[in-house]
Amino acid sequence: MVTSGPPIPQRGLFINGQWESSSGRRLDVINPFDGSVIGSIAGADSHDVDRAVAAASKAFKTWKKTSGTQRAGYLRKISDGVKARRSELAYWETLDNGKPIAEAEADIDDVAACFNYYATLAEKLDERQDQRVDVGEEDFLSSVRREPLGVVSAITPWNYPQLMAAWKVCPALAAGNTVVLKPSELASVTCLELAAIAHEAGLPPGVFNVVTGLGRDAGAPLSSHPGVAKVAFTGSVETGRAVNLAAAQNLRPTTMELGGKSPMIIFEDCDIDKTVEWIAFGIFANSGQICSATSRLLIQKSIAPQLLQKLKARAESIKVSNPLDPDCRLGPVVSEGQHSKILKYIEVGKKEGAKLLTGGARPPHLQKGFFIQPTVFTDVTPDMTIWRQEIFGPVLATATFTDEAEAVRIANESEFGLGAAVVSADKQRCQRVARALEAGIVWINCSQPTFLQAPWGGTKNSGFGRELGQWGLDAFTSVKQITSYISDAKLDWYPEMVKSKMSLSDVSVEP
Repeated sequence: MVTSGPPIPQRGLFINGQWESSSGRRLDVINPFDGSVIGSIAGADSHDVDRAVAAASKAFKTWKKTSGTQRAGYLRKISDGVKARRSELAYWETLDNGKPIAEAEADIDDVAACFNYYATLAEKLDERQDQRVDVGEEDFLSSVRREPLGVVSAITPWNYPQLMAAWKVCPALAAGNTVVLKPSELASVTCLELAAIAHEAGLPPGVFNVVTGLGRDAGAPLSSHPGVAKVAFTGSVETGRAVNLAAAQNLRPTTMELGGKSPMIIFEDCDIDKTVEWIAFGIFANSGQICSATSRLLIQKSIAPQLLQKLKARAESIKVSNPLDPDCRLGPVVSEGQHSKILKYIEVGKKEGAKLLTGGARPPHLQKGFFIQPTVFTDVTPDMTIWRQEIFGPVLATATFTDEAEAVRIANESEFGLGAAVVSADKQRCQRVARALEAGIVWINCSQPTFLQAPWGGTKNSGFGRELGQWGLDAFTSVKQITSYISDAKLDWYPEMVKSKMSLSDVSVEP
């Protein structure tokens, strides 16, 4: 077990290539494992946001003129810096967020890969510029360029602190924008270290800035700032609405990656043992704190008893422990507030008539920290709160269905549309159901695989816009059409007046 590591750096705000003090107070950093205070972060306010946006605006004037190849060089250096500090970054992420150290290490690897991936796309952006458009006219030559938008406001959550920042920062910088990042106050430590790594990589001052603090003090003024050209947000539906409304006042585009209540449909011809593993991963990874977690399980009636018996045993076998233990597979949730909220949902589920199959409480061997056992409910109906609302914890609601049509109907009866999954040995059925499900992402015979090359985002109240892949880069650009008249022929649209037949005095003008 990792028992110790470097202390958490006490950083300020990162503005214009320097560490600055905030105008507000400092906020405690709480270790979810035991509730202890392990450090502090700066609490920014609107004045600090103004400074950060001003620095980013000034830097944009030069940064936007750099080539994609030049920007790629910086991104690759940042990737190298992340790789070099993998162990300490993962350690700090576990202390700050509570996720198992094995998951934190995987996340940091993904951060480094994300910077490398968008470095490659930045280089290809040079090749994509000035692409010809066939307008069907010999007299005109038309081409298209993709240009950066300006200052990007990136507001990120606490469930994947540095990785969610990378999903926004990498494509924004690759496209030639400058960025002001506002991470969640519940997990900001590794986002501040990302700024330190960027600085060490030689990124010009003002290109990447980080302001930490509460949403109302720092996030709100960043969302509504007139100097911001785009807002990219990941978080709750409620906060997303507020952010989108604030940006709309300035007619600024947004990307919204919001909540989810993803269904997973299990047909009777599945491989039950393999399926149970994917079910467990889909809801218990990261302690269920995943927007796309497959938290609604629909099981065909004929196999429900057998599958639920094996799922119960699997859930009870998951090691819940100190997240610094390499064998830990379920750590604490991020905060005391989240812990209380999840336990309240569990009580509501029981009161509304759902049957608690396993879990539902604090693990008896862990009396400190924000731990919750892997929890599975059965006999859940679509009208129950735990079926309809996002819990954002290790809580799985299960129900049964008779046929494909019923399963799809129940799955789609949701305000959310981020992810969905279907499990069956019938490939044609899987494709048919995947097309019928109302979600931005559908997994077949698996749950939660995520790839840098593939688009990520939802429909309905799960938001709009896409991150990752080429789609993620294009979201941070504007399209400019450039058209040239290449004919020697004279334009003959306004015929010349013949002086012998008409003079200006003959032209009547309405008063």
